[in-house]
Amino acid sequence: MTEQWRSEYPRPQFVREQWMSLNGEWEFEFDDARVGDKENWYEKGAFSRVINVPFCYQSELSGIGDPSFHDVVWYRRTFALPDAYAGKRIWLHFGAVDYEAAVWVNGKLVATHEGGHTPFRADITEALKDGDNVVAVKAVDYSQDVTLPRGKQFWEEKSAGIFYTRTTGIWQSVWLEPVSQTHISRVRMTPDIDRGELKLQTFVGGFAPGRDVTLEATVSFEGQVLSRDAFTIAREAESRSIGIHDFNDHGLGRWWSPEKPHLYDLRLRLLVDGEEADRVDSYFGMRKVSIEDGVVQLNNRPYTMRLVLDQGYFPTGLLTAPSDDDLRRDVELTKEMGFNGARKHQKIEDPRYLYWADRLGLLVWGEMANSYHFSETYVGRVTREWLQAVERDYNHPSIVAWVPINESWGVTNILVDEQQQQHALAMYHMTKSLDPMRPVISNDGWELVRTDLVTIHDYEWRRDVLADRYSALDKALSARPGNRFILVPGYEYEGQPLLLTEFGGISFRKSDWEGWGYSGAEDDEDFVRRLRDVLEPVREAPLIQGFCYTQLTDVEQEINGLLTYDRRPKVPLAEIRKLVQGD
Repeated sequence: MTEQWRSEYPRPQFVREQWMSLNGEWEFEFDDARVGDKENWYEKGAFSRVINVPFCYQSELSGIGDPSFHDVVWYRRTFALPDAYAGKRIWLHFGAVDYEAAVWVNGKLVATHEGGHTPFRADITEALKDGDNVVAVKAVDYSQDVTLPRGKQFWEEKSAGIFYTRTTGIWQSVWLEPVSQTHISRVRMTPDIDRGELKLQTFVGGFAPGRDVTLEATVSFEGQVLSRDAFTIAREAESRSIGIHDFNDHGLGRWWSPEKPHLYDLRLRLLVDGEEADRVDSYFGMRKVSIEDGVVQLNNRPYTMRLVLDQGYFPTGLLTAPSDDDLRRDVELTKEMGFNGARKHQKIEDPRYLYWADRLGLLVWGEMANSYHFSETYVGRVTREWLQAVERDYNHPSIVAWVPINESWGVTNILVDEQQQQHALAMYHMTKSLDPMRPVISNDGWELVRTDLVTIHDYEWRRDVLADRYSALDKALSARPGNRFILVPGYEYEGQPLLLTEFGGISFRKSDWEGWGYSGAEDDEDFVRRLRDVLEPVREAPLIQGFCYTQLTDVEQEINGLLTYDRRPKVPLAEIRKLVQGD
């Protein structure tokens, strides 16, 4: 059993001082015969295996490394609470469990959850006892169900093509947290650089009418207090606008951008009858993403997005990074190669990655992990999980676009099926209703319905063809790369910005991994030439306002990364940077 485990604070935008990690060794068992419920595994019996949480059993770092189908798995461990937690409500948090989870504490069911990529929590106070407590988790996956929001997880046992090893069970951090009866349950921060304000929405749990409840919000920048506002909480949700007037648009200001990732600190103190009941530390960035007269803008200025496709897989941890340093390094490598953003492909990424994107300055497109077959069951599943994903990540300044559907996955007949078109429209409008400040792409790649950006996937590798195709709007919209319509007939082009959001995909073997790509290089010189042949015409095309190169790293059998699977550059980073930026 490896001793490596994830010890960093899992929720960096909503930090409480007291917390206790439950990562590390748990008892573990496969339940292929599905007898665990009948035999009450949640309250008795010793499991035969040990697993290293939060790594899924398919991964090497879990200590098991079994890629075969085991759709029902069980976990268990004991814990004792510190004396300092006495008198508080105790919450048990899970970052993500794929796909369904049931949680017991001391034999009492405390939570159920559906959705493999989003967090949930349980108030376990009433189930606790003095001394040691036992938490048990049953996770149920559906390895071969293609209506499941699964992203790149393959429905066959062995990876192939663009699909990779599955993730079953716990794959993000587990932790305990003591909170007061009246507490801050969540916060929503909306920057408005035009008005110089932050709209702050605070949601209070355990609200007690008749008591004196006050929220104190303190905004600071690099340790200097800029604003302190205290107001009475009269209901469970309160909104305030806080003036942020210490910046301007002459190069001296503090707006957030990849080039200058300025962040403000926010401390929230909840006082009940004059006594501090809760304290949460957070941060925000003042930035604006908009489209003006058909032009993508960041902070009211035209901005070219130079993105790289990033699938967020790791050789030893699969969807789970081995450490927080690995997440930070992915952001650093992306920037070192000249990109100013990443499209997190088919994965709702770990909040720690978004923290480093916020902190170091990297644009991120947030994308849903899609299904592969349309049904009413699929619609319910993907809608519920996407709602949770948007709520979880709303406050991150690095998130600048939402992609609920990619390449017609889950809506394979959208070109001719009105029901599937209505679903894509619903996802677009629902996302806009939750977040009016970011652009939404209804179906990234092709067969778009209503959309804020027209995004195209085109793996053409011939320089002259790319240059000609994107030299004029009529050529670009009628080209049909992959033999697909860019827009569903009946949905007209409305002057949206045009971006090439998948291209390149040049395979080049520089490790022990065998694999494939969309075109192949023979050596370093050939690889650089092929990169130049796709990057230069895309970068110079007058129509294209941004691009996303495929891809950051090799992933399992797919060897079309700029880096190997273990993050070694295939050619010098400075050479890639010149091609990406046009230096």
